[in-house]
Amino acid sequence: MDWFLQQFINGLALGSIYALIALGYTMVYGVLRFINFAHSDVLMLGAFAAYFIAPAAASIFGPQSYFGAFMVIMMAALICAAIGVTIEYLAYRPLRKRPKLTVLITAIGVSLFIEFTCQHKAVFGAETKPFPKLLPEQDFLLGGLTVNSNDLLVPLVTIMLLAVLWFIVQKTKIGTAMRAVSYNEQAASLMGVNVNRVITFTFAIGSALAAVAGILYAMKSPGIEPLMGIQPGLRAFIAAVLGGIGNLPGAALGGLVLGLLETFAGGIPSLSNYRDGIAFAILILILLFKPTGLLGKAQTEKV
Repeated sequence: MDWFLQQFINGLALGSIYALIALGYTMVYGVLRFINFAHSDVLMLGAFAAYFIAPAAASIFGPQSYFGAFMVIMMAALICAAIGVTIEYLAYRPLRKRPKLTVLITAIGVSLFIEFTCQHKAVFGAETKPFPKLLPEQDFLLGGLTVNSNDLLVPLVTIMLLAVLWFIVQKTKIGTAMRAVSYNEQAASLMGVNVNRVITFTFAIGSALAAVAGILYAMKSPGIEPLMGIQPGLRAFIAAVLGGIGNLPGAALGGLVLGLLETFAGGIPSLSNYRDGIAFAILILILLFKPTGLLGKAQTEKV
């Protein structure tokens, strides 16, 4: 039982990070109906933004300060929001009327451009850099369990951001506009909705979430490097498909389920070598038996 609870806590923390990344994927897909594969690289840029901002914050607010960590996360989120808006304006907006395959290939190209540019020694370099400690860490012993304070923080942050995101989408004017554009972009435009503004806002929110996820992921990793976003980005994409692409609660649920399955598989010796393959096996099974995902709904497309 102690082993089960320990793996559950570890999987919940990992799944919460996947959920945050998947929320960015599913928001963009819900509005534009395409997958932004550069989203995982925005995650990496968020981690590096925090890496460079953290020393200045530590000198002002003190090392491992909660307020200092909050300011680092907020500034990194703003930087990544600006980067996401820039990517949309320069790379995706000119291709909005083109076939979806064209935009998908462009997204892959943007992702590769960011990765290889950041590996240049004049930018970040290819070597792994140790991520600074933003928060004081403490291990709590509960019976036979060891719970790190960061493992408790990550799910709380995810729940809070999911609640804020749900409120924005369901209860605000811009959220109503997002849902209108998602349902019918042309009709929304005829009703006076500024489609460009809605899409820009969507990319800004999604990229800010990627920055937060990148920082939380870096806090649990031994270091950061320009290719660090590839694996969590792929898993978050699978989580979004698992939960139902375009569905916010589904993305969160998919991330948690995937994180738990990976963690439990990693704790079983006979399955630990197949941990990385489990995510892709889940993707194949979902596409075969329930393409809409756990919480997704089938939609009829008019010809």
